[in-house]
Amino acid sequence: MDYGICNLSIVPLRLEPKDASEMISQILLGEHFKVLERRTKWSKIRLAYDNYEGWIDNKQFLIVSESFYTKIENTPVFLSNDMINFGENQQQLLTNIVIGSHLPFYENEHFSIGPEKFNFEGEVTCGRQKKDHLISTALQFLNSPYLWGGKTPFGIDCSGLTQLVYKLNGYALKRDARDQATQGEVLSFIEESEPGDLAFFDNEEGNIIHVGIMMADNYIIHAHGKVRIDRLDHLGIYNIDNKRHTHKLRVIKKII
Repeated sequence: MDYGICNLSIVPLRLEPKDASEMISQILLGEHFKVLERRTKWSKIRLAYDNYEGWIDNKQFLIVSESFYTKIENTPVFLSNDMINFGENQQQLLTNIVIGSHLPFYENEHFSIGPEKFNFEGEVTCGRQKKDHLISTALQFLNSPYLWGGKTPFGIDCSGLTQLVYKLNGYALKRDARDQATQGEVLSFIEESEPGDLAFFDNEEGNIIHVGIMMADNYIIHAHGKVRIDRLDHLGIYNIDNKRHTHKLRVIKKII
């Protein structure tokens, strides 16, 4: 089996091995993965962080050894905590680094991706933060545009937002809303929820299609058109701009 690491800022992960295929997620700088299938132009991969699978252009990642992959797996996860910053390699070339990017083997403002070493003077986070820190993290993404498969402040989907917010605070969520809904403890009433809990919403067929983060006083922050704050009641999300319900509440879950 081959192993890889993302050596570019933001790389699309696609449903099928072609440029016109749907983007189902994104891979950020420093994320590592197993290569499940390798073709001339495309590779099917499985991300180490959340086991998410998809196709990536062979020109947009770096093959690494099994020992390098294993070493990353056994070291603490350091993440960039700036919305956007830059890393500088030994040739003084700059690479964009967005929030949530992995900084492998970070130490003393340096990290490395394969043989290439970078200097990074931005803010870094590692380990678990208190639950009340989730909301302040989420608020940083307000007004970020909605993007199917996105997970950066330049475009993000509903489950990308929840996963990234939790990730920056040291907690692992699965990638899609329907899978995140399998995690945590079910709450019986909205009144039992705390800021940072997750609310899930379904369609007419009963499929989970949306997720948001509970705030105080029955408000919710979620990605719908953009990352926004709306009201939540027993029916679902009440859009404060359109004055109507937009999502039907299915369940609220306590993850932490």
